[in-house]
Amino acid sequence: MNTILRKTILAPGVKDFLVDAPRIARKRKAGQFIMLRVRQEGERIPLTIADADPEAGWIRLIFQEVGRSTVELGRLEEGDSILDLAGPLGRPTHIEERGTVVCVGGGIGTAPVHPIAKANKEMGNRVISIIGARSADLLIMEEEMAKASDRLLVCTDDGSKGIKGFVTQVLQQLMDEGEPIKEVVAIGPVVMMRAVSEVTRASGIPTVVSLNATMVDGTGMCGGCRVTVDGRSRFVCVDGPEFNGHAVDFGELLQRQRAYTEQERQAMAQDHVCHIGRDQ
Repeated sequence: MNTILRKTILAPGVKDFLVDAPRIARKRKAGQFIMLRVRQEGERIPLTIADADPEAGWIRLIFQEVGRSTVELGRLEEGDSILDLAGPLGRPTHIEERGTVVCVGGGIGTAPVHPIAKANKEMGNRVISIIGARSADLLIMEEEMAKASDRLLVCTDDGSKGIKGFVTQVLQQLMDEGEPIKEVVAIGPVVMMRAVSEVTRASGIPTVVSLNATMVDGTGMCGGCRVTVDGRSRFVCVDGPEFNGHAVDFGELLQRQRAYTEQERQAMAQDHVCHIGRDQ
């Protein structure tokens, strides 16, 4: 159980694992996540399930190495096992027949938006997906998103692939062209999700965002993933991770995300020293 069946590098610092987790693979639905721990003394971290195969018994986890725990996870190889793996957690994405749904993935956010696009297409909705990154080498899952969409639009900040510009500009263009959008789903950096929500606010297009607040246990016990939505406190792990983008207090979320920046920097520095020591 929890054995890494396949490891792939998708982009600099972005790893793709197929993990043997048959019970989770059978139960998981679009939008849900798992909590994992690499080692006994490590922290628990949430990762969205990017894909799964109930018959083969694997789930797909795609993550970016941004802190000590994800760096440690990224060092695991095929055949290694993840110590703890709990899930599926969180509320599944609400999927129904709507018409045209636009799925927006920014950077690593393309991974969690993929199962949502796939589920919407299977429901019979027309799916237009917009994926973006700073440059072509950081784009991920283009082939998978193309299969999960009726139309795929790719953009990069520097114009090295696809449309030059931001995902918000591409979305605005779709709206200006009169595309009958019934819902927008946006997943990526907080600033991107906030920007997408502002683009759709004036038109009143329902907009769903998947939040990546700091999480400790994933069960609602610790309160670490608290966010304010429509003026009320909500827990991302049990009330989300998806919320109405027009109601999220993104300013507060950004502040809470920065709360442990110094501790993370110290942990990374300590890990670097320990890792160098092991290699000598």
